[in-house]
Amino acid sequence: MKSLENKTALVTGAARGIGAAIARRFAEAGATVIITDIDAGGAKSVAEGLGPPAVHRRLDVREEDQWRATAEWVGREFGRLDALVNNAGITGFLETPGPHDPEHLDLESWREVHRVNSDGVALGCKYAIGLMKAEGGAIVNISSRSGIVGIPGAAAYAASKAAVRNHTKSVALYCAQAGYAIRCNSIHPAAVMTEMWDAMLGAGAQRDAIMASIEAGVPMGRFGTPGEVAEAALYLASDASSYVTGTELHVDGGILAGAEAAPAKAE
Repeated sequence: MKSLENKTALVTGAARGIGAAIARRFAEAGATVIITDIDAGGAKSVAEGLGPPAVHRRLDVREEDQWRATAEWVGREFGRLDALVNNAGITGFLETPGPHDPEHLDLESWREVHRVNSDGVALGCKYAIGLMKAEGGAIVNISSRSGIVGIPGAAAYAASKAAVRNHTKSVALYCAQAGYAIRCNSIHPAAVMTEMWDAMLGAGAQRDAIMASIEAGVPMGRFGTPGEVAEAALYLASDASSYVTGTELHVDGGILAGAEAAPAKAE
């Protein structure tokens, strides 16, 4: 079904992983997709793989001047924005020196994680509201399971994703109170196999052992896929969720349902 036909959508952090999967799914659903990333070459590659009407643009979500310029460009080129997915984010493990635990955290590393994950989402929401308030639209913020539970070894990431979760609700309420037909919701993935996970898992027997350990803690017994997150984003970006705002959708194989491990298989 072309549930986004004749609509324009912008996805941040779309050069790979979950962002690229969302861009592909939106294109399949009929949207004109604006693929943005700080990795301009990666964004271009994804856009070229999708073909027209996908386009690409470099966007560093930390920088307000780039958001302002991008919003002005979207207004000129497309006249409107129907959906925004604030997907760009970092853990800080690869991008900053760390450490990231509460006792020893490096303040500049903490700030950098928040600049991308929290500031980037706040700025995306700010400029999307300006583009959407006349005709309405949908904002989808990618948070994380880590925004709901504590992560001792990744305090900055967990705090930033909690900020995304809460800001989503503030945006939803603000838009409703202002009379804007703009919905804002968050998605909370966990144990989704992306390039980030792939790099951390290593190879060979060690990789198999780590994967088995992680999957043992997932009630559904497996990693999720970027495509499964993309389906959730499509639902929240489309008119199928027209009465849904300020909510959070867990795409985590049941982790946040409360079970500590996958149920034992019946004999």
